[in-house]
Amino acid sequence: MANLFDPATAPEGEPEKVTVGDFIQWKRSDLVSDYPLDDYTATYVARITAGGSTEIQVTGTAYNSSAYLFSVSSTESVDFVAGYYHWQLEMVRNSDSERIVVDTGAFSAVPDLDVNGVDPRTHAEIMLDKIESLLQGKADSDVEEYSIGNRSLTKLSIKDLMFWRDRYKAEVAKEKKQLLVKQGKATGSTVLVRFQ
Repeated sequence: MANLFDPATAPEGEPEKVTVGDFIQWKRSDLVSDYPLDDYTATYVARITAGGSTEIQVTGTAYNSSAYLFSVSSTESVDFVAGYYHWQLEMVRNSDSERIVVDTGAFSAVPDLDVNGVDPRTHAEIMLDKIESLLQGKADSDVEEYSIGNRSLTKLSIKDLMFWRDRYKAEVAKEKKQLLVKQGKATGSTVLVRFQ
């Protein structure tokens, strides 16, 4: 594995997953031919899914006249909220400050397991656990609609809960399979054939 602190071995392209509180660095050398380093400024702008006032901005610097280098210090990323972010890459023409969005994408910010009390489960794992606990309690209180005063409240039916449980169960299984592939382990979907 390359030294991720060294700009020379920084990955090409945006990270798909970052850990809150980590030093993060990447390059974009594909931009230099169309957007020369001296004439343009490249900035990533990201926001967490479902909005919010927190905006992450990362402005690139010139690296060896061959790439835009982007880095986020540990002291900056420690303020990231764990979750799923959408980003856009903006190029600004330095001569007149005109801007254009040249690329978009997304990344996940995962919690730092070194922080006490952090929940390491993914969103899908959390939702699956909550739905399964609701299903277990549903046998005791299977009322789907009730009123308090002049307000009427509706709960999810067992059928709806089972639908969402199956959906999140499939997502959790997919996440676990992706992790096994990343670790180079068997996923259980490999068919072994022996010839005699």
